[in-house]
Amino acid sequence: MYGDDDGRLPTHVTVSAVIRRAATDGGAAYVLHKGDAERGMVLVKLIGRDRSCRLQLQQRDLDGRLQWMSAFRDEFVPEAEADAYIARNHARDPDVWAVEVEVIDAASPNPFTLQD
Repeated sequence: MYGDDDGRLPTHVTVSAVIRRAATDGGAAYVLHKGDAERGMVLVKLIGRDRSCRLQLQQRDLDGRLQWMSAFRDEFVPEAEADAYIARNHARDPDVWAVEVEVIDAASPNPFTLQD
């Protein structure tokens, strides 16, 4: 159902593109945990200059389509809380990528949604 025929790029390609785009735009993005190179889902940590964070996770809906959801109801959380969530998520599912993106404001759009 979710095989290689779903038309999306391998995860490592998408992650690399977001990292390059961030650098080109004068920002920064880092891989915190590498997941499955081909089909791993992505957890993105948006961190603002004030160190507040917002986490978004890539998941499939009931029809198998990829979507993004907020880990904390789109609320901002301290960096330590975000990092603890990422560590728990990685322990449960090592195939998930965790990517940190430094943004001016944690309310900035998820750069991965610009790739969809």
